[in-house]
Amino acid sequence: MESRVERFCSQGKGHGLRALVPLKAGELVFTAQPYAHTVSKSAMKTTCANCFSRKETLLRCSGCKTARYCNPACQRQAWPEHKRECKCLRSLLPRIPGTLHDSVRLVARVIFRLLDPKPSPAEQLYSLVELESHVSEMGAEKMEGLEQLCTMLLLYLKEEVSDLSQLPPGLGPIDLFAKVTCNCFTISDGELKEAGVGLYPSMSLLNHDCKPNCVVMFEGVQLHLRAIQEIKALEELTISYIDVVMPSEDRKRQLQKQYHFLCKCVRCTTADKDADMLAGDEVVWRHFCDAIPRMEQLQSECQWKQLLGQCQALLGDCRGTAVPDRNVYALRLLDLAVDACVNLGQWERALEYGTRTLEPYRFYYTDAHPARAVQLMRVGKLQHYLGRLEEVRRTLRQAYDIMKVTHGSEHALVVELRRMLDECRAELGCT
Repeated sequence: MESRVERFCSQGKGHGLRALVPLKAGELVFTAQPYAHTVSKSAMKTTCANCFSRKETLLRCSGCKTARYCNPACQRQAWPEHKRECKCLRSLLPRIPGTLHDSVRLVARVIFRLLDPKPSPAEQLYSLVELESHVSEMGAEKMEGLEQLCTMLLLYLKEEVSDLSQLPPGLGPIDLFAKVTCNCFTISDGELKEAGVGLYPSMSLLNHDCKPNCVVMFEGVQLHLRAIQEIKALEELTISYIDVVMPSEDRKRQLQKQYHFLCKCVRCTTADKDADMLAGDEVVWRHFCDAIPRMEQLQSECQWKQLLGQCQALLGDCRGTAVPDRNVYALRLLDLAVDACVNLGQWERALEYGTRTLEPYRFYYTDAHPARAVQLMRVGKLQHYLGRLEEVRRTLRQAYDIMKVTHGSEHALVVELRRMLDECRAELGCT
């Protein structure tokens, strides 16, 4: 697989990754295992720390009371990596493990590997040492945040690693936290729900574009890089580091803050689609914008009734009059309303709000994009539950056509979509 891509110097960007052969949309370009990874604290109770499967009931490690596994086989398989971590987590009981920052646990796992060095396939194109840290570009506030993480790391490691001076030059705690901040990937499931974080050094060669030609998906902890459009030989491969459904100035600000570069892609330089993203009465949509952090807090706390009530109060009964659904803040409120309705079992209302999101998703995600596919699948499931079979078939077919490209035809979610489409055809009496 490595012969399909190569590292090169990308003009104005530094290192990059490019195709060695022509690639078709949906083609698997590269696969990578992580150098280090860990389950996110938000997913700890429902995600196996070995295979990253999601289950309501998991076996808990009897030592640290924190890591969870599908079964004894998964626990045994994970033990070589978990052994030292388990001791660290155990030393903090009963107070800290559940609230420990993801990057602290990830950096600790990196340190365990550095102190027991072995060849890593994850570094075949780009090594941990070569990863950019951008420490010299960080302001006082960000450096203070890294120092606080280092203090927590030392507390975490005290039972297992007492002397960090053994680390290789240029890979001290501050450097490692900075490298992780700029280079780690969020590991998600097929429905884009966060499961963990991981460091994939070779994939850090991928540069950002707000209209990328590739997408990163995961099967367990294995990273899959797929082409989402036709790519010529020697053309640079790009992904999007952030959600691009936000105005260009917001995108540039976020990329500068986290990744320390000013985006000069075509979409950012032309402010493409900004007028649609900020359409409608500015006084109203600014009110939406200010309210969203509060709404997301209610979502994180599973306060579904309160969340739905506030979404309805903001969106009102007059659909799209003051602010159209394409406005990014209205669209975010619609997504939150769908989530609340689903959790409250209000299926008709969930479908109403979900259907309103489909046109904006189609407009903003013009190439094959997993976010649009997942949204179509979500709406399709609601349609199926409510017995709207003709609508289901059209919606799920759109989701399937996109997911074949973004996820691959053998992904579990694509297999599930095929099954649902077959069931739908059978119910409709189609051949």
